[in-house]
Amino acid sequence: MFRKKAASFAAAALISAACSVASATEMTQVAITYIIDHPAIDAARMGIVDELKAHGFKEGETLELRVQSAQGSMPTQLQIAKEFAGLEPDLLVAISTPSAQALQSTAGDIPLLFAAVTDPVGAKLVESIEAPGGNITGTTDKQPFGPTLALIKTLVPDAKRIGVIYNAGEANSVSQVAALKVELEAHGLEIEESTASQTAMVADAALSLAGRADAILIPTDSTIVAAVESVVNVGERAKIPVFASDTDSVERGALAALGFDYYKLGRLTGEMAVRVLNGESPAAIPVGALDTQDLYLNTSAAAAMGVTLPDDILEQATKVIQ
Repeated sequence: MFRKKAASFAAAALISAACSVASATEMTQVAITYIIDHPAIDAARMGIVDELKAHGFKEGETLELRVQSAQGSMPTQLQIAKEFAGLEPDLLVAISTPSAQALQSTAGDIPLLFAAVTDPVGAKLVESIEAPGGNITGTTDKQPFGPTLALIKTLVPDAKRIGVIYNAGEANSVSQVAALKVELEAHGLEIEESTASQTAMVADAALSLAGRADAILIPTDSTIVAAVESVVNVGERAKIPVFASDTDSVERGALAALGFDYYKLGRLTGEMAVRVLNGESPAAIPVGALDTQDLYLNTSAAAAMGVTLPDDILEQATKVIQ
């Protein structure tokens, strides 16, 4: 339980000494929550904590940190949000859209940062990217689909239908699919949709694309990314190349991703956390985003899914997983 920042003094003569002791023992209080465990979210969380540490907010010394995962359950996430608000920390941090929406509903006037939210305006978290308003700001992992679709057409030149698996109950994912449809049409490609509201449903959602899709693209959807291995298994068995929107999924078996490094996104979120803890208002801090994308390739996955990786594409990669 977080401690309230107050001190009582027995006598006026002890005020100075007591204040010194209180100052030495008080800790900054930060609470972090996220909708589900998977490597991209873990990387973002590590980035946040490392950036705080780099600025003197060290857990157990100057920082009292509470971290909780909702384990994929929105009711649990709402319960965590209520609990965290009751603790009255100096800062609340939410990684993912559902987590941010849950904390926003309970935060009151507690400063709130979000990380890895694709469409913070569409999710009604902020008034605008430039001027968030209220007591909330954070970082977005929104990225253009055009370069990824160009990569798919290069590696799978005969592809006409792109399968997309997403959680239709997550605002972040619905927004991405809407944007993707526009880009697919511009590239002369069609979409084949499959939805999963829980990680346990991802394997069946992927299997339903067999025979319908020439390639699969996984958006930055926490539900699907948490079970990316299920999609990879289908891709290997059915010879459907699987592309991801986060680089960590390539480490877990996806063929390729042109996406953000979520650890770097976490560090950027951590920089914003430091600014808020030092007194800046979240309302005045624009939503942040990384300005570069990394290309990750998995040669084993490519072989298993029937794709040949050209030398020039391999040379462009930030990282090649064997």
